[in-house]
Amino acid sequence: MTGHEKAQGPKHKRDLTRRKVLAAGAGAVVAAGVGGTFAAGAFAGEETPAAGAKASGTSGETCYRLTSETTEGPYYIDADKLRWDVTEDQDGIPLTLRLKVIDADTCKPLANAAVDIWHCNALGVYSGYEAMGSGGGGGGTPPSGAPSGSPTGAPTGAPTGEPTGSPPAGGGGHEEPTDDERYLRGTWRTDKKGEVAFRTVFPGWYQGRCVHIHTKVHVNGTWTDAGYEGGTTCHTGQLFFDEASVLATAEVEPYSTNTTARTTLDEDTIYPGNGTEGGLLKLKYKRGAIAKGVVATLTMGVDPEATQDGTGAG
Repeated sequence: MTGHEKAQGPKHKRDLTRRKVLAAGAGAVVAAGVGGTFAAGAFAGEETPAAGAKASGTSGETCYRLTSETTEGPYYIDADKLRWDVTEDQDGIPLTLRLKVIDADTCKPLANAAVDIWHCNALGVYSGYEAMGSGGGGGGTPPSGAPSGSPTGAPTGAPTGEPTGSPPAGGGGHEEPTDDERYLRGTWRTDKKGEVAFRTVFPGWYQGRCVHIHTKVHVNGTWTDAGYEGGTTCHTGQLFFDEASVLATAEVEPYSTNTTARTTLDEDTIYPGNGTEGGLLKLKYKRGAIAKGVVATLTMGVDPEATQDGTGAG
C-alpha cells in the first residue's frame, strides 16, 4: 500500500447495530474544556433558507447543501473512546475543533448524534497503526524519534505510486490495528443545537495526502452508561486545512521536523475542491503566532435517513 488513504482491498464491513463505545468521562461538559458555549454564527458555511423555503422543511426545498461524502480510509477504529479531549500526550499546536451538525433538508440541528474524529499526529502517524510508520502504511517499524531536517515545501508533483484523478467511489481498504494506542481519536455527542467540540492538536502530514481530519456522524443510536450503541452512520467525511495555515505550522516544532514530502490541498485526490461544502474548515488563529492555538469551525449538512459509512456499502 503506497499511501494511508489509497489502499485497495476487501471492503471493511461492520455490524452497525453492534457499534459500542466505552465511556471515558462521559459526564464531562464539553463547553467547559473549550472556553464556554458556542457563539451564534460561529460556524463556517451556514446558509439561510432561500426565499419561500421553510425551516421545517415541509416545502420540500433544500436549505443547506449536503457536506461531501468521502472514503473512510484504512485507519478507522469503530468508536473506541467516548471523549471530547483526544490529545493524550501528543505534541503539537493546540486545536479546538467545533462542528455543527444539521439536517440538510430542514436545517434543524441534529441533537444527540455521535460524532467521531480521528487523525494522524504531527509526524503523520496514526494511533493504532504505529507499525505503519509515516507516509505509506506499507509496514516497517514506527519512527523511534523525530526525523531531522525541515520540510522543503510542497512537492513539485504527485508522490511516486499515488493514483491520479478522482478517488475511489467508496473503498478505503480497512487495515486491522497493529497496537493499542488510541491518541487523537474520540467520539462525542452533539448538544441540542447540534454542536460538538473536540480538543486535539493540529494534524501533520504523510505521503500522498494533504493535512486532514476524518469524521463520522452516527444517528438513531442509544446513549447508555456504557457509551453509544446501535444506529446508523449518516455521514463519513474529511475535514481540510488551507495552505496558509499548514505552511505556518511547518515552521513550528514538531511539524518542522517532519521531512515527508507534503501534498498540497490542490494536489490532494480526496479533497473535492468545493470549499466548506467539501469539508474545508474555517480557521481562526493569531497571525504569526499559530503555535498558540487554532480554532476550527464547520457546519456539516447531512441526511439523517441515509447510510454513508464510507466503505462503499449502502
